[in-house]
Amino acid sequence: MLMKYAHHFHAYQPGDIVHVKDGDGSRPIEYEERRSPVAIRIRGEEVRGENWTRAMLYSYEHIADTLSRMEGVSIDIEPFTFLMLLRYRRRAFEDTVELLQRFDAVPTTPFHPIVPHLDEFEQRILARVSFDFYAPLIGKKPVIGYWLPEAVITRKTAEIVESSTDRRLVFLLDERQLLYDFPQAKHSCNRYSSSFVFGREWSLSDAFAFNTLDVPGLVERTLSYRDDHKENLGVPYLVFTASDLESLLGNPEQLDRFTAWMDGLKGRGVERVSAMEFVAKKLSGEFRRLDGECSFEMPVKDYSSWSDYFDLSLDGKTSDSRWLGYRRADGRVFAREARGKGISQLWKVAFTRLFEELNRTVRLGVLKGLAELNALSEEFLVRYARVFFRDYYDHFGLETSMDYVLEPANGDEKALRLGRIYYLMLLANHSCPRFWENLDTRVAFGNISTMAKALIELMRYFDGSELQGFFIEAYLKLLNFDKLYHLWNLSAMPPLEGWETSWRAWEEALKPEVPNSGYNVVTRAALYVGKRDLRGELRNLIGHYNLDWAVADTGHIPGEVHGDWENREWCEHRL
Repeated sequence: MLMKYAHHFHAYQPGDIVHVKDGDGSRPIEYEERRSPVAIRIRGEEVRGENWTRAMLYSYEHIADTLSRMEGVSIDIEPFTFLMLLRYRRRAFEDTVELLQRFDAVPTTPFHPIVPHLDEFEQRILARVSFDFYAPLIGKKPVIGYWLPEAVITRKTAEIVESSTDRRLVFLLDERQLLYDFPQAKHSCNRYSSSFVFGREWSLSDAFAFNTLDVPGLVERTLSYRDDHKENLGVPYLVFTASDLESLLGNPEQLDRFTAWMDGLKGRGVERVSAMEFVAKKLSGEFRRLDGECSFEMPVKDYSSWSDYFDLSLDGKTSDSRWLGYRRADGRVFAREARGKGISQLWKVAFTRLFEELNRTVRLGVLKGLAELNALSEEFLVRYARVFFRDYYDHFGLETSMDYVLEPANGDEKALRLGRIYYLMLLANHSCPRFWENLDTRVAFGNISTMAKALIELMRYFDGSELQGFFIEAYLKLLNFDKLYHLWNLSAMPPLEGWETSWRAWEEALKPEVPNSGYNVVTRAALYVGKRDLRGELRNLIGHYNLDWAVADTGHIPGEVHGDWENREWCEHRL
């Protein structure tokens, strides 16, 4: 059989940061972690962690052991996740490095933002850092993959990523993002921009991830994609699937299900190669091509993703509406079910706009400071990754000296504080708060507390400058998140059903899910940082707030309720 098969695993954990500790920028950040014990079960064994992130990282030892026996697998691990693995589970880190060097390691954007939602300046920085970070893992392979968080892509974003490497790239997407012009393009090598693209078979991927087919069913569904036309021509073709690495932990038997599925395909004569191997063999001539294969352009829908609310689609393709709170096609704000009832996603509209403003504020402050030092800003901010991820780079013996990092800043150590602030802002842009339907979650708290820290550090850096008020005003928008409904006239946005943009819907969406605070999670997280870090006259910014309500407790994330939480009512932070 000429059918080939590939599976990609995407690994990402946002961390359980509740407060970043003070630092001068010369060392990796240190932070206070959430303490909310939870356990999951894998093959009958209980894996316990002091928080969700730790439990997931501990489970990587089981995953590495299973995947070490696989073929045709590619993996991306978000850099901050990789750094946490090194810090907390060094043996699992070393096993994973060995695994990635044997398989196809796929570079991915640090900090897991929705990349096209960022300014092009941030996109360039993150693209360059992603390839710098993955350099020890990809070796000299001429064709490598690239994973954009949530697979959200635009042509401009693709061009920025392409310009950051001399390798041939394969963007790994979802078939619902691709705009097929002719049937034979399916399962073939298709060009996109200056790179190549593959879209996963989403229904087959979901059947594994969500347990809707048993192993024989998975094997037969895969074989149903047989292409008799290509078989008769002697042309190899690829069936590609992808899922979160967490899909291997969805139930205690999931790792064994994946192994049995792969073994079942091998027993039916299906060769397993990664999407990158497939493209490389097509380009080299080892795999025969259809006429024009690897040359014809595959259109891709801008702002599409692999995990949108597909039921809201008006064109049979995905979008980024899940992270916007409104349907991109017609601008209508919608609701989703959470906590057993419909919750307006209007909060995502405000959250997205606010973080766009705060990103811009931090960027302008950092670039102003670097300009005063006559620094080459972009080059310095790329090199600062060698400080932020120092433990990782040191593991591979790469350059992390201050001379190297500060060379674009003329050796001025003041730049280190600015680099730290900029990377805190990047760290605050994880996509996951807007992935979930409820606002009050541990991942939202992490983004907000980290952004608040970046703003407070800018206040300190520019103490006595007229710019300080600019950063104070930005911090106040976090504290007064609930007021943005009126400030930005959100009621004027068109609702999908008629109620989603009302004041009552806004209030309900912001309602705290913990019993020990009357503040929404944005205000709560900003206060949690402020009561620790605001000093002197700046302390007056929070003087009229009830600081007893500035707690790090949050609601639970719906996708994590299968964990055995010691506190099932809310995601606490034990002091």
